[in-house]
Amino acid sequence: MAQTSQREREGRTSVLPGDQAMTGRWPSAHDGDFDCTSSRLGVKASNPDGFEKAPSARPSALKRTITGISSASWPDPGPPPDGGRVAWTQAALLHLSTFNTFGYTTAFGSFQTYYESTLGVSPSTISWVGSVQIFLLFFIGTFSGRALDAGYFRHVYITGCVMQIIGIFTTSFATQYWQLFLSQGLCMGIANGLQFTPTMGLTSTYFSTKRALVLGVGALGSCTGGVLFPILVQQLLPRIGFGWTIRIIGFIMLAVDIVTTAFYRTRLPPRRTGPIVEWSAFREAPYALYCTSAFFFFWGLYFAFFYIGSYGRNRLGMSYQDSINLLLTMVCMGFIFRLVPNYLADRLGALNVMVPFVFLCGIMMFGWIGIHTPSTLYVFAAIYGAGSAGIQSMWPATLASLTSDLSKAGTRMGMGFSVVSFACLSGPPLAGALIQRRDGDYLYALVWAGSSFFVGGTLIIAARTAK
Repeated sequence: MAQTSQREREGRTSVLPGDQAMTGRWPSAHDGDFDCTSSRLGVKASNPDGFEKAPSARPSALKRTITGISSASWPDPGPPPDGGRVAWTQAALLHLSTFNTFGYTTAFGSFQTYYESTLGVSPSTISWVGSVQIFLLFFIGTFSGRALDAGYFRHVYITGCVMQIIGIFTTSFATQYWQLFLSQGLCMGIANGLQFTPTMGLTSTYFSTKRALVLGVGALGSCTGGVLFPILVQQLLPRIGFGWTIRIIGFIMLAVDIVTTAFYRTRLPPRRTGPIVEWSAFREAPYALYCTSAFFFFWGLYFAFFYIGSYGRNRLGMSYQDSINLLLTMVCMGFIFRLVPNYLADRLGALNVMVPFVFLCGIMMFGWIGIHTPSTLYVFAAIYGAGSAGIQSMWPATLASLTSDLSKAGTRMGMGFSVVSFACLSGPPLAGALIQRRDGDYLYALVWAGSSFFVGGTLIIAARTAK
């Protein structure tokens, strides 16, 4: 009897082939490539004292080697921690990633003004570079967001980092429009799309009651980048030239990419099955109405960011330095209005907080029609900057609030981002074409942009009613 007990103890403490060190206990549903069923464990009915190697052990080990993802069941992560060192670290890293991606995109207005004076092409043509960049940042979210849910976050994110560095440094050598389009538009756009949506989705899985506020902190990175990058362009461009100005920005991005790659951590187990697009989400009235509304208010959102500098120079005779200051005024308002709305959203509801900011931007677009002096243009920049900041920070937080199943957070967020990507692609070039149609006058473009905000605001109210 003593010998039998000794064999039983040895059987229980043996390390199974192809498994990690599972000593001192029976395998459970959370261990390696095994679960508690006798068929998966390979238990002999006639020999309960020992184990055979599980048939799937070696193929699973090979799969882990190739894909970098274990096919094992993960321990139940439980509800979002809503705080703690790891969770707040992810929030800080989201801020840095947004700084590198959306912050750089927000600063395109400083490049738009410079390119108009050096490339000799129309403002509408130049705006395609920035529009394609924003389009890809959002559109690729459908695929990169699903990759997060499937467990491929690190693969996708590192690929985005590599493409980002390639894009920024090739931009520094560009001298013609087509070169800028490929490097700054296409390459940087793809890179940003591979980074932005997965980081938003990942961070949202760590928070529940504080989710809107945390995503607002992350979205604040677009203000940090939207202020720092134009200042670098403003101060360095006249001194060291375009090439080295862009390279300095590239070295900053490289440092941020190294830090974020080292410390991002996924929390939920991979969801490998499931479609890239969850079409059933669009049968949910609040989600469908909100995505439709977002198309309309994003359609006119970046018009001011791209063209306020050109308006100041071409219509009001302002200097290049002052035109950059207009953009900085607009972006700096985001340091307050990317946090306050998100703080209120956790208490009042994200859709409720979103409505006034959308209508405020629509009113300001119509108000721009009557602006004829630099001082009033600065006032416009401050007020519109506050409204647009609230929209940009609340947009992903509201989208996350319409997703109850966190295992689908990346997919559904990516779907919403892809919807607005087409608005961002067509909006600024359409505005440029309307300005050209009016021989440099902004009236048609302003009426179009203001109307798009009012349509979007009306649809948000409909989504709130349907919820």
